[in-house]
Amino acid sequence: MDLDEVPLMINIADVNPHIVCSLCADCKSCIVKYLQSSKNCPQCSNKIHETQPLFNLRADRTMQDIVYKLVPHLFESEEKRREEFYKSKGFKKQKKGVVEEKSGPKLSCILNNPNAHQYQYDDQICLCVDRYSPQLMSTDNGVYTLPVLDKKFIRCSVRVLIAHLKRMLKNKLSIPNTAKIEMVCNDEKLSDEMSLKQIYLTIWSPKGTPMLLFYRMSHPAG
Repeated sequence: MDLDEVPLMINIADVNPHIVCSLCADCKSCIVKYLQSSKNCPQCSNKIHETQPLFNLRADRTMQDIVYKLVPHLFESEEKRREEFYKSKGFKKQKKGVVEEKSGPKLSCILNNPNAHQYQYDDQICLCVDRYSPQLMSTDNGVYTLPVLDKKFIRCSVRVLIAHLKRMLKNKLSIPNTAKIEMVCNDEKLSDEMSLKQIYLTIWSPKGTPMLLFYRMSHPAG
């Protein structure tokens, strides 16, 4: 039997210490409570910030995606609990991630597909990447005009990050190193660590694909 065809079996108990919270092993608000009395990281003990440690908190999107793939039905369970919480508080919340089977990335888990840990089996998403507006920037070589991509439609893994797309745009469009690139979806500025799966589920859904992303220079001159 080909080794590539051997199913990969993972015991959740073996990876549990690496994916659960070291403070409480469950909730997401514990780090906020912890930083009310401490300025140091609970893992490495390095100082986060002298006066405002909460401002330096960042979500680990990669770890979140790994956990969702490892733990069966975790995403769906979290969404259900979130819906119940909003309902109990009398708030209306649009349900995320409920789309037609072919319209966007699936919420499959690694245990449902033994080969899902391999990149070639990643869920795919279709994008339309377009220029937000015509922009000019003065450079040493003259005036740079932000161009439009020759091929706006892209199909790629849902694990691709905004940082990866920005790097691609820099290379494809020969954007000056001094220029800063921003990406926008539904008029919301996207951070570098966000994955396409996150953006689809939290910002774009349930519009279907292709998902429309815009790029622009953050501080154009001229």
